[in-house]
Amino acid sequence: MKPAIWVKRLPWLIVAVAVALVALGCLGISRYEQLGGSGGLVRRQMFFCLPAMLVMFAATLPNYRVLCRFSYFLFLLSLVLLVAVYFFPPINYSHRWIRIGPIGLQPSEFAKVAYVLALARYLMYRENYRRFRGLLPPLVLTLLPVLLILREPDLGTALVFLPVFMVMLFAAGAKRIDLTAVVVAGLMTLPLLWTQMSLEQRSRVTALFEQPAADQRPSDDAYHLHQAKQVRALGGVWGSYFTGQATDDMAVYRLPAGHSDFIFCILGERFGLPGMGLLLALYAVLVWRAWAVAAATREPFGRLLAVGIGALFAVQVLINVGMTVGLLPITGLSLPLVSYGGSGLVANSAAIGLLLNVGMRPGYEVANEPFRYTVY
Repeated sequence: MKPAIWVKRLPWLIVAVAVALVALGCLGISRYEQLGGSGGLVRRQMFFCLPAMLVMFAATLPNYRVLCRFSYFLFLLSLVLLVAVYFFPPINYSHRWIRIGPIGLQPSEFAKVAYVLALARYLMYRENYRRFRGLLPPLVLTLLPVLLILREPDLGTALVFLPVFMVMLFAAGAKRIDLTAVVVAGLMTLPLLWTQMSLEQRSRVTALFEQPAADQRPSDDAYHLHQAKQVRALGGVWGSYFTGQATDDMAVYRLPAGHSDFIFCILGERFGLPGMGLLLALYAVLVWRAWAVAAATREPFGRLLAVGIGALFAVQVLINVGMTVGLLPITGLSLPLVSYGGSGLVANSAAIGLLLNVGMRPGYEVANEPFRYTVY
């Protein structure tokens, strides 16, 4: 594609929203440092922005249909990396990282994108989802990374796959009775999911139903949720950026993982309801544009890929925000493009790049025949 056509075709609104989310994330990480968090995090996050931006724009260059041929391979590679984490020393009692010298990689972040690619390829053919037995392979495709990620342990990331699976099945046109059967089968596997959860993960689930009163000291399991609510409340309606800090006692602002899993609370403390509303509005625009790209795409793989990426962002935001306000268990899931972390930033930027790729090439394909229109 010629540079002039590339600039003209690029969905710049999606790019602007992604940049705004990253900028809000840097502001939140900076505030976390001011409240006594680890230093140097903002500089490292800004350093991660360079490879993330390169990956995002690089993902727009090849026709996304070329990536369709390699989708199963990329998914298999992600599974290999999910197994490889167990051959590296644990960090904070979890096998989530492949670390070689100063370079660290979190395979579960990239596995989410590879999973959407592989599932989109499988569901692009009508005969693969119109019969119930055709839904068994993608269910296995889903459970493989879920079980591997649960063993790390990483409950938050594992919970993302099943909702994305259901959304993509619905978008592909699966029969309602088959979707109902898949939901019932999923509910029946909840005991298996519970057995695969660590004791810490189970305690976080039970702590959701044992939230202490405001004047009671929280237990270890409820401490994170208690601090998250407290930090968010200290910002008031307008936030400390506009009204100043509520107190000089920095101890009350202590929030473990405030730069990653709980950055929504940090942004709420700093910018109040307007800041949180802006953040959610940006995510809503991103998901809306993803599904608008899907609606405008005539080629089945691209349409399902756009739907899957939109669902991936929507599910992660709902789970993260839900856990920080006490509606869902604390699962340890970050906010895409906002939370601190190089692997997450690069992987989510790659997903944005794939979405841009589909939006730039709204071609069509008739009955899987060679006749095809494509914008180059």
